[in-house]
Amino acid sequence: MKTRLETKIKVEDICKGFQYSELEEKGLFGWEGKLTIQPEYQRSYIYANGKDDVAVIDSLLKGYPIGLIYFVETEKDKYEILDGQQRITSIGRYYTNWFAWIDENGIPYKFDSLPEDKQNKILNTELTIYICSGEESEIKEWFKTINIAGKPLNNQELLNSIYSGPFVTKAKEVFSNSQNSNLHKWLSYAKADVKRQGLLEIALGWVSKDWQKDKNLEKYMSDHKKDENINELVSYFKDVINWVSTVFIDVEDEMQTINWGRMYELYHKNAYNPTEVSQKLHELYSDFYVKDKKGCYEYILNGCKEEDLKLLNIRIFDDPIKKSVYSNQTKIAKEKGISNCPLCANGNNSNKTRIYDLKEMEADHVTAWSKGGATDISNCEMLCITHNRAKGNR
Repeated sequence: MKTRLETKIKVEDICKGFQYSELEEKGLFGWEGKLTIQPEYQRSYIYANGKDDVAVIDSLLKGYPIGLIYFVETEKDKYEILDGQQRITSIGRYYTNWFAWIDENGIPYKFDSLPEDKQNKILNTELTIYICSGEESEIKEWFKTINIAGKPLNNQELLNSIYSGPFVTKAKEVFSNSQNSNLHKWLSYAKADVKRQGLLEIALGWVSKDWQKDKNLEKYMSDHKKDENINELVSYFKDVINWVSTVFIDVEDEMQTINWGRMYELYHKNAYNPTEVSQKLHELYSDFYVKDKKGCYEYILNGCKEEDLKLLNIRIFDDPIKKSVYSNQTKIAKEKGISNCPLCANGNNSNKTRIYDLKEMEADHVTAWSKGGATDISNCEMLCITHNRAKGNR
């Protein structure tokens, strides 16, 4: 890859013909149409937070350097930003009055209201730009290594750059578009930062069944890189969401953290009564002894089986209860000349009269939690480790 250094290009040059739209940065261009500010392999604009974007303008006004910027020359007099997109977009947005810079007195100024001397200071700032040319693979490999200060690329943003093409472009229009009217429903079942490709990563993970084998998601992106449509991706994602929202008519925060793609593959062929599911979910959510609310969903989907109780992380007996029950059982056992493990005492082996130390025993529900037993002292017994672990929920 070849590079040349340019130090005479000013902010004013880059801002000529700057176009920006809130609809996911459609039409991000500058430098009289010669510069594409957001190529398809670039992430979305994330500086629009009243802090990072303002800091860029503050640096220009104070005469601070804003760092190296890299352009790629795609053809004669046509360029794309390789690195510096967030900074250049912030400058262009300020120049076109999308946000205000705050002075030391707390007074906000959009560009048009800025004193002329300060306007000129911004416009006359010369940028340090390396213009690169080379093969697409070289450009993308270099892009992967670039670390934008304070805002490193996340995994999905990197994958978007590696496998950029028609598929990624169309997928971002759906899953990385904060104006998408479906987002309110979708984000009820998927916790994600849309602008940082979080929802797209979830959708790709579901359709590729990424939980089954390492890098399924990456393989799916590679296989579909040149596809002109994303019908499979969108349809599968919607099928999963529609299935979840049909089975579970209640929407809870924990649902955002569940891999619904995996749940769909395991259970979507089963029939469920949404009313009964809702009743069971309310029962589990209101149960003091259920510690893991997230586990309630697979527990219900798989038929509330005893072997799945581990999903709920049922509250265990605390140390004071264990010590009290142990002390009482041991006292009675010694008086009767039998083991302080009730199951050993009822057996016919060498442990029939053995008195275990506290550390050799575990607390157990006399009546299993799944059968209505509470986690309190009246339903607690101490068993030797061997018997407790063999007992399960019988």
